Amino acid sequence: MTGKAKPKKHTAKEIATKVDAATTNRGGGKAGLADRSGIEKGGHAKLECPLCKTTAPDIKSMQIHHDARHPKISFDESKLSNLHVATPSESKPKPGVRGSLKK
Repeated sequence: MTGKAKPKKHTAKEIATKVDAATTNRGGGKAGLADRSGIEKGGHAKLECPLCKTTAPDIKSMQIHHDARHPKISFDESKLSNLHVATPSESKPKPGVRGSLKK
């Protein structure tokens, strides 16, 4: 016999929630350190304010930031820098690797 109001088995919703929590990367620990710090491609933050270099994840959050921190300057979406755009790296070639081999 089971007690009053105590379910005998776990519900499907509870199991699905536990599986989701165990398998989804929430950005914590060492695995999410680069993502939180914004070193690699801006982390969660996608946009950077051109005035104070504060980052925001989307345009709406950046507009809220701009209205709160820079009320005297008009908000111009084209001046924002996108941190998720890959920038061309200007590194020197690896030793032993040639650019193109033509015969």
